[in-house]
Amino acid sequence: MTVEISESPLAALDRPTLRGTRYNFAGILKAINKNKFYYLLALPGLLYFLIFHYLPMFGIVVAFKDITPFSGLDGILHEPFVGLIHFKHWIQSYYFVNVMGNTLIISGLKLLVGFPAPIILALLINEVRTTWFKRGVQTISYMPHFLSVVVVSGLVMNLLSSQGGLVNQAVVALGGKSHAYLTDPAYFRSILVSSHVWQHVGWGTILYLAAMSGIDPQLYEAAMIDGANKWQQIRHITLPGIAFVIVILFIFAVGGLLNAGFEQILLLYSPSVYSVSDIIDTYVYRSGLLGMQYSFATAVGVFKSVLAMILLLGANWFARRLGQTGIW
Repeated sequence: MTVEISESPLAALDRPTLRGTRYNFAGILKAINKNKFYYLLALPGLLYFLIFHYLPMFGIVVAFKDITPFSGLDGILHEPFVGLIHFKHWIQSYYFVNVMGNTLIISGLKLLVGFPAPIILALLINEVRTTWFKRGVQTISYMPHFLSVVVVSGLVMNLLSSQGGLVNQAVVALGGKSHAYLTDPAYFRSILVSSHVWQHVGWGTILYLAAMSGIDPQLYEAAMIDGANKWQQIRHITLPGIAFVIVILFIFAVGGLLNAGFEQILLLYSPSVYSVSDIIDTYVYRSGLLGMQYSFATAVGVFKSVLAMILLLGANWFARRLGQTGIW
């Protein structure tokens, strides 16, 4: 007598799952092969982030060791851990309050002035009906974005120079006295913010104008029939229509709040304005590269990165709580 042993239900369920897994894997390979040219286009960007953003994260261990300029890779791998001592020295440092305060104040001013400026400019450009004038204004406004920070800083220095600068020439012609604006703490932050806004305001309008182009024109026609003026149309149609773009860019801006503009400040500042311009990045530059305190400078950089991540997560959470679309 032959006894048939029936297959267990679990075993019966396992086979399709495994087959499905193999099928999905094969499907992924097939999709990659089908779109291989698109993946090749994305490859340089992926390699950039891998090489310059993910692989260097191995260097974070330097913040927890005491590395000398001559330790090399062997020191990074084999030097004993010293814990959080460098973070403690940074928080207890004499410069901590001033550096953190300058970073937050300069970034806050750039966010306060620089974030709404592209929105206002995009709203104004969107209301222009003369095509050639609209395109001309848009082109002129975002041309400074393509200038390097070195060029913009050179323009600022030439304009504000106390010896023959255009601004001082105008002041003297009007009966005033020549003044060294770049070495005066009372003016330095204003110069940083205004030059930053001038360089980037036009480029920031591109996303907002693209979002405005997707708003249904019939909404404006209906609002005009109901008697809505331009301000009411902007308030109740245009701004709600681009709200998702504003929220996403604001989250990114808050996440980058600790990036106060290292290159710009490094090119323009001097010891006479350290009290109002010395930020985390310039302090890391002086401590790490000039002072050769590699572990301490790395610890300060890690501190900044962790704080920036907290700000980014907090801004995204707050946006989701308000019912807006977050980054994730």
